[in-house]
Amino acid sequence: MLWHIQGYPAMPGQKFGPAWFPGLIAVGLMVCGALLAAQGVRQPTPLLTLPAWFRSPRAVAGVASIIAGLLFYVFAADALGFYLTALLILLVWMRVLGASWRVTLPVAVIATVVIHLSFYKLLRIPLPWGIFEQFAF
Repeated sequence: MLWHIQGYPAMPGQKFGPAWFPGLIAVGLMVCGALLAAQGVRQPTPLLTLPAWFRSPRAVAGVASIIAGLLFYVFAADALGFYLTALLILLVWMRVLGASWRVTLPVAVIATVVIHLSFYKLLRIPLPWGIFEQFAF
């Protein structure tokens, strides 16, 4: 994958090449894999054992909402735009995980704006505007 990405052109003004982010993820996965392998060598356990907390209804709802939210983003982001899609996903995720509305609403709004500006301004990665195309800056 890294070999293939090297063929992508760099964006003007970008500090890092197109392989920087996938390379960082690959290094992180290798470090995590090495740590997990080292832990597994020290403490052998059955191949597939779910922890006790995973059997609770709230944990199952949390995992299901994360998968559903990711699918919703993939299918709805182009039409609705990043702001609306991410805001809806964060609102649902935080409520499913037990946050109150008093905490959920401001955190979801601020996180959506910060994430968008981080991608758009810092990383120079355009995100879909959707129905807010007329307000794009």
